[in-house]
Amino acid sequence: MTTPLAHARYLNLITFRKNGQAVETPIWFAPQGEWLYAVSSGDAGKIKRLKNSSRARIASCTVTGKLLGPWQDTEAFILTEPKDIQRAWRAMKDRYGWQMTLLDTGARLGRRIHERAWLAIRKPTD
Repeated sequence: MTTPLAHARYLNLITFRKNGQAVETPIWFAPQGEWLYAVSSGDAGKIKRLKNSSRARIASCTVTGKLLGPWQDTEAFILTEPKDIQRAWRAMKDRYGWQMTLLDTGARLGRRIHERAWLAIRKPTD
């Protein structure tokens, strides 16, 4: 049974190393319009890979990354504009509620809140 992205709780994001090797990462995400938003540590491997190429693939998945839907080609971008970051944060907060509050609190306590990277992933056309 497949789970469409619109109903999935987690997203498996593939980013690509410079040598073309694919790297899978299950992430939280929040859909809004034509975009899927996500947050990550700014020094995470997926962020480093996205700085080299916006090429990505996504599929709905479980928290452990087990696929629940087909892979789809897309692009992912690191957000830099404060208004875009605020939009992404609001989408994540609306979707994950207290869990996002907990994530924010941990980032503040660990003094890493300003080191986070926010992603915009283009929603594939079905």
